[in-house]
Amino acid sequence: MSAYSAPDGTTLAYHVQGDGRPVVCLPGGPMQASVYLGDLGGLSAHRRLVMPDLRGTGDSAVPADVSSYRCDRLVDDVEALRKHLGLETMDLLAHSGGTNLALLYAARHPERVAGLALITPSVMAVGVTVTPDQRRAAARLRRDEPWFPEAFEALEAIMAGNATGDRMQAIAPFWYGRWDEAAQKHRAAEAEQRNGEAAAAYGAEGAFDPDATRAALARFASPVLVLAGEADLNSPPGAMAELAGLFPDARLVVQPGAGHFPWLDDADAFVATMAAFLD
Repeated sequence: MSAYSAPDGTTLAYHVQGDGRPVVCLPGGPMQASVYLGDLGGLSAHRRLVMPDLRGTGDSAVPADVSSYRCDRLVDDVEALRKHLGLETMDLLAHSGGTNLALLYAARHPERVAGLALITPSVMAVGVTVTPDQRRAAARLRRDEPWFPEAFEALEAIMAGNATGDRMQAIAPFWYGRWDEAAQKHRAAEAEQRNGEAAAAYGAEGAFDPDATRAALARFASPVLVLAGEADLNSPPGAMAELAGLFPDARLVVQPGAGHFPWLDDADAFVATMAAFLD
């Protein structure tokens, strides 16, 4: 573990795996410790992965001001990390909820981003709508699984505004391309890795200005990769195509059979896609 100081003095940790040119990897959750990323299916064999624990998560300190968990305020932490690493520009990779932070960083500091990889992205920062029908279509790809009937019923209830803890647990298999022992272990670890207070503040009022962010990203000149999971109901391919369309130079890749964690579902396919983009 290494550490650096945020602009407000909070001590922030990051972890390094692999060798070669660095790529900064922002975790999702939101506000989940970076440990859940592992080594991104073996991507560390191709690049040096710099994985920050966002403030209040993992090995990073809890800030004095809890409002500093807000996504737009975390942009300064990412910029402080870039300066700490001595990088003029950096490749930036982000997963899920962390892609909102990456998008805000790219909008504010476009000249500092050499390449932007968005893995099964969240789209709050740019106001893309994920429709219920898009989620249903992704979910129905799993209709032959033994857990599907209960999970699909729970999904319909959640989309109707009737979310409960039991229903959220029932749809957990949808997040993974295979609901096997490894996926279940990965899911079970999430509760201890995630800072609930920080997650609640991450998207608080004022965090996002989708129109301004879209306008900035329309001028973003660096290459962008949007990687979607074919069966990911959180970030379904149709919505991801709309996200990719916001950039002048973006490519959408849909990984067959993958859920929300594509490096777990097919590490070889994931690494091949990412290594080619980051080469």
